[in-house]
Formats: sequence, C-alpha cells, structure tokens
Amino acid sequence: MDGVLQWLKLVAVSFMVLVLVLKVIVLLWWRPKRIEDHFSRQGIRGPPYHFFIGNVKELVGMMLKASSQPMPFSHNILPRVLSFYHHWKKIYGATFLVWFGPTVRLTVADPDLIREIFTSKSEFYEKNEAHPLIRQLEGDGLLSLKGEKWAHHRKIITPTFHMENLKLLVPLVAQRVTHMLDKWSAMSTNTGEIEIEVCEWFQTLTEDVITRTAFGTSYEDGKAIFRLQAQQMVLAAEAFQKVFIPGYRFLPTKRNIRFWKLDRDIKKSLMKLIDGRKNKLGNTVQEKGPKDLLGLMMQASNSSPNVTVHDIIEECKSFFFAGKQTTSNLLTWTTVLLAMHPHWQVLAREEVLKVCGSRDIPSKDDVVKLKTLTMILNESLRLYPPTIATIRRAKIDAELGGYRILRDTELLIPILAVHHDQAIWGNDANEFNPARFSEGVARAAKHPVGFIPFGLGVRTCIGQNLAILQAKLTLSIILQRFSFRLAPTYQHAPTVLMLLYPQYGAPIIFQPLPESTVPRDQGS
Repeated sequence: MDGVLQWLKLVAVSFMVLVLVLKVIVLLWWRPKRIEDHFSRQGIRGPPYHFFIGNVKELVGMMLKASSQPMPFSHNILPRVLSFYHHWKKIYGATFLVWFGPTVRLTVADPDLIREIFTSKSEFYEKNEAHPLIRQLEGDGLLSLKGEKWAHHRKIITPTFHMENLKLLVPLVAQRVTHMLDKWSAMSTNTGEIEIEVCEWFQTLTEDVITRTAFGTSYEDGKAIFRLQAQQMVLAAEAFQKVFIPGYRFLPTKRNIRFWKLDRDIKKSLMKLIDGRKNKLGNTVQEKGPKDLLGLMMQASNSSPNVTVHDIIEECKSFFFAGKQTTSNLLTWTTVLLAMHPHWQVLAREEVLKVCGSRDIPSKDDVVKLKTLTMILNESLRLYPPTIATIRRAKIDAELGGYRILRDTELLIPILAVHHDQAIWGNDANEFNPARFSEGVARAAKHPVGFIPFGLGVRTCIGQNLAILQAKLTLSIILQRFSFRLAPTYQHAPTVLMLLYPQYGAPIIFQPLPESTVPRDQGS
C-alpha cells in the first residue's frame, strides 16, 4: 500500500512538473513563434526571437556601443539614442517586431497609424504598465491610472493647468529665476564670465515651481517631501541600470531597504501635510493666488468618497515625478541649442528686449508675445523630446491601418524617430531651424501628427502649458542678462535614463550683458 502511495505521489509530482514545463514552453517559445508567424504573414518581420531573452542581448549591446563615447555636434541623434530602431528600420522597414524578453512590441512610426492609436481608434488601446520601479516613483496618479478613475482625476486636476491660473504663477517663477541668476552673477570671474552646469540649476528651479504649483501655501513643507522623492529617484535610477533579475526589488538589499524607508517617509510627510492643511483651511481651495493641486484634490475628497487620502498622495507624487524632469530637460536642451546656434540666440534676445525691455520682469501678457522664443522651444522639443518613445497595448484583437493586431500586443511609438523623419519634416529634419514653426505647429510638418512631444489625444500631457510657460519665462530673463556659449568641456552625448538628458552634463559659459538702453515701447 505504501508503495502505491509513493508511486501515486511520484506520478502527481511528475504531472505537475510536466504541466509547468509545458506552460513555460508555451509562454517562452510556442506563443512568441505563433506571434512571429501571425505578423510575418502580413509582411511584418523583425529580428528573430531568442528563447526567454528575446532581443535583449542585441538591444543592450547596441545601446552600450552607442553611448560609449560622445558624438559630433550634430542633431542627428537617432542612431545614438534609439540605436535599435535606427539599425533595424534599415533592415525591416519602419514597422517591425522587437522582443523585450518574451514580450513583443510592434514599432509604429507612420503618423496615420499613430493617429488611429491615439484618437480615432483609441478605445482599442490603453497605456502600458510602467516598469515596477518607475511605477513606485510616479505613483498611482494620472500617469498610470486608466478608465473612469483616470477621467475623474483629470477633471479634478485640470483647473490647476488652465492658462489663466498658470499666469498667476508668473511673478513666482520670475522671482525664482531672478534669484538664481543673482547667484550666477555672484560667481563671476575677473572677466565676468561664469561657467554653469545648467542641468543641476534648472532641476532646482523647476522643483521650486512644481512644488509651489502642487502645494500652494504649503510650499516649504512640500519642498521637503520632494527632496525625499529626489533621493528615491537616484536609487531607482541606479537599480534600473544594474538590476535585471525578476523580483530583485522585493529582496531586503541595502538599496531596497533605503528605497522602502524613503517611500514610507514620503507618505508619512504627505499625510502630515494634508492634515495640517485641513486644520488650517478645511477642504477648500485657497481664495487668493493660483489654485494648487493639493487644494483641488482635498476639495474633491470632501465631495466625493471616491477620492481618498491615498489618491491625493499618489497624485502629488505623479505630478512631481513628471513635471520636474520634463521641464528641466526642456530648459537644458534649449539652452544648449541656443549656445550652439548664436544667430537664433541673438534673434530671441532682440525679441525679448523689444517686448520686455532690458531689466523689466516679463509679465503674463509679455510671455504670450514672445513668438520667436515659442518657435525655438518647439524646435527644441522636436529635436530633443523629453520622452523619446511611448507604448500602448491592444486591449482586444484590432485592425490598425490594414494590419491585424493581436490582443496584448504592445505598440512602441518612437517619438524621436517621428520628429526626425525627413518624409515628415523635409531634408533639413536633423537641423536646428525654428523658422519651420513660424506659422504655428499645425503647419510646421507635412503631417499634423508629426509633432507629438507631449503625446496625443485624451492623454496629452496635462502639464504642457506649465512647462512651456516656465521655459519661456526662464529663458527670456536669462536672455535679458546674459549671452552664452558652450563650455570647452561640453561633450555632446544625448542619452536616455527615463527621459532624454545630456550624459556628461551641460556646462555653459555665461557672459553678463551691459545694461541695455532699449526702452520697453521701442520698435513696435
């Protein structure tokens, strides 16, 4: 009898092992091969799938080779930044399959197909789940929410980003920029020149503005919280670069323990801040000054049981994560571009002096009149978009431009490639030419979906007006006070770690301008 039981146990274990092996084979081999065959019959190919790792080995190899040394002073950055797309497009065409482990992604760079994904057939596609480390950083806010909850939160938060509300921030931004430039002037050498690593300064500046927008009168307390999140971002970036083992983030390593503690401290500090705000104002928005994110969320929680304290915390985390890096990167790349192209720097400065004078702080009405600076910022966003690619997932089997897309297929939209496509932008697609935006964004390219730095459709970045406003105001005040050029130590090396940034920093030499005699109303 015992022998029979042992034999039955052995059979049961063997059966379970067999089932497990079959599941692994189906997931890691049969399913990928079936997907390859499905798309191959439609003329879509790509680099062949390798068991378990997909194309990761080739992807990492190309990425490491591309970022191993700086590039010439050129804006043709696609081969360096999206090396896998640049390389495989030449072999397989613009629409091809690429495997991130056993997960397939279909690259889609045709603007007509992109428009389908984001607008006319957007109900068939949804935002992809972020990497777990990114998800922890960005929180369960607008960046990651879906469906009705996303729509509800978007409606609550939208008043923060209305242009009339944002214009109330102009004096604050101008004050912070002026304070920053006063510090620069105090650092000047005997020649009056100052070498500044603008990446770090612009991050600090943007943090000030983002914190004020999020927390309003509770700015100082909010700033302390976001300092904790900045530390968390550093730890996540290190882990993102080094760790590829599934489940590693759950192990009690020194880095993970530190990350978890920071997360607890952030939530605890936000809870304390929310309670303090309730005791002071109740669940109301401050009456004077711009509407802040925290106040609007707290007001919504008072009238809707669907908005919890957890929701408020997660939205604040999302706002800081998305807003700080996007705006600071836009400022950094635009400054680098104006240092590389002094002719456009001169044109921008002439416009600022004509509209604002040499020392008058630009008003909210002045900012709207800075057309040349708007063109320059748009060209910067075209050549160096903060987010170089985005991903959507097919919720059902769907048709896309005649292709049959299987459910759960991930669609990779290479924004950088679209922005540098000569078929859309002409032969000078890799050149810095802000004049292409002289008649506005709609007429700049040969296709209306050729320019998508902030996304497209209902999930277009809610903070884009704030980013543009802060960038215009910051650059206009800098142009009033300084001329600038690249430092001899600058190395041109755009690279990606979450967002597009200069791998070796952005050292810029600033030269103070003499007091201008251009009166405010001259030249009209």
